[in-house]
Amino acid sequence: MIHPQAVVDPGARIGKEVSVGAFSIIGPNVEIGDHTWVGPHVVINGPTRIGANNKIYQFASLGDAPQHIAYHGEPTQLVVGDNNTIREYVTFNRGTTIGSGVTTIGNGNFFMAYTHVAHDCFIRDNTIFANAASLAGHVEVDDYAILGGFTLVHQFCKIGAHSITAVNTVVFKDVPPYVKAAGYGAKTHGLNLEGMRRRNFDQEVIQQLKEAYRIVYRSGMTADQALDSLKPLAAKSPDVARFAEFIEKSERGIIRG
Repeated sequence: MIHPQAVVDPGARIGKEVSVGAFSIIGPNVEIGDHTWVGPHVVINGPTRIGANNKIYQFASLGDAPQHIAYHGEPTQLVVGDNNTIREYVTFNRGTTIGSGVTTIGNGNFFMAYTHVAHDCFIRDNTIFANAASLAGHVEVDDYAILGGFTLVHQFCKIGAHSITAVNTVVFKDVPPYVKAAGYGAKTHGLNLEGMRRRNFDQEVIQQLKEAYRIVYRSGMTADQALDSLKPLAAKSPDVARFAEFIEKSERGIIRG
C-alpha cells in the first residue's frame, strides 16, 4: 500500500495496512500506526510518532524542525494520537529543548487546511481547528475546543475545554472553558451554549455554568472575589469546578468581557 513513487526511509516503522501516496516522503525515526492513510506529497520527518487510523492529506508537513532561533538540531519529538484528520497544508512542528521537547496531538482532532501547530504545544482530544487557525509555541488546547478560521493564539496561552473562537480571533490571554471568544484581543461573548447542547450537556449543568459566567464576567467582582463566590456552586458541579480551577490557575490571566 506504499506507492512506488513514495520515498520511505528504511529506518521508518510502518504499521499494518498503512497507505502512503505518490511523492510522499517518510523520513527516519518516524513511526506510523496501523490503518493510517497518508496522501500524496506529504512530508513526515522525525523523531515523530503517529498513531492509528489517521488521515493525512496532500501537502501536509509533519514533524519538521521547530521555528525557533534557539533550536540547534536537537532530537525533539512530535507525537500524534489516533483518529485524527489532518487536511491540506497543515504543519505540525516538533518541540524544543527550552520547552517540553515534545509537541503533542491527542485523539479525534480535526485540522482543516492551512492550520499550524507550533513547537511544544499540547492539544488534547476532539478539537476542531478551522482553516488557517494557528498556534504559537507552548499553547495548550483542551478537549472539544473549536478554533474558528484564522484564529491566532499567542505563545503560552491556554484554550479551555468546550470553548469556541470566532473567525479572525486573536488570543493574547487564556480562554476559560465553555466560553465564546471573538475579536482582536479575544473578548468573551457569553457561553458556547450551542456546543454544549450538541454534546448533550444537562440543562441543569448549563444553568450552573450560566451563573458561574455571570459571577465572573457580569457581577463587577474582582477575580479573587468571583472565585470565592464560585466555591459553593463548584462544590456541587464538576463543570463549574473546572471553570473555576482554570481561572485560578491561569498564569497569563483570562480574557475579559
